[in-house]
Amino acid sequence: MTDERYVHAWLLRLDPAWRRRAAVERRADLDAFCAAAGRTEQRLMQHAYSTIGLRAEGDLLLWRMADTLEAVEETAADLLGNGIGQWLTPSISMIGLTRPSQYVKRPTTQEQSLFTGPRSRYLVVYPFSKSVEWYLAPAEERQAVMRGHMKIGHAYPQVRQLLAYSFGLDDQEFIVAYETDELVAFQDLVRELRASESRRATIRDTPIITAIHRPLGDILGLLSGTDR
Repeated sequence: MTDERYVHAWLLRLDPAWRRRAAVERRADLDAFCAAAGRTEQRLMQHAYSTIGLRAEGDLLLWRMADTLEAVEETAADLLGNGIGQWLTPSISMIGLTRPSQYVKRPTTQEQSLFTGPRSRYLVVYPFSKSVEWYLAPAEERQAVMRGHMKIGHAYPQVRQLLAYSFGLDDQEFIVAYETDELVAFQDLVRELRASESRRATIRDTPIITAIHRPLGDILGLLSGTDR
């Protein structure tokens, strides 16, 4: 893979009418969707997360990374066109690119891609945009603010993060994602960041999607009320 890869955060909502289909039809739908997911994973990295009962907008979050935008598009079409995918509606879709940070010369493992290593229990992802004043400020001032921001983050090594650049490609400027096994520690981190100087430049950081990592088959089983 190249250093610059496309990140896709995709929240899908299930039509409740699907649950009223006959059991044999639901089983066939799940099998067809899993087959499409298998084809997808041959072309890009994809991890599944449950948002059942956590977000009104959706039930399944797919966290994806690809070398090309076409791979994102074509696999999305395959997933939506097969089985339960025909009953899923995209409610949130965010695209960004992983690129080297201008503020970090040597990223730590805490600040690198969330697509490597074992998955943590929870993923928190949201769009993020900063003010015009932030970008017009002198570079040394911005660097000093970000140094303080990163110092707070480093105090919570149990929280990994990823920043994908969306400006020019999507409505938000960034996709921000955090991965952790400890949501209480993550909330402590956010509480500290809210009081940091970097907060002054924030103009958008919602909706915040909190999701639970599970195998795709397990999530589908929860959606259907059956074991996979």
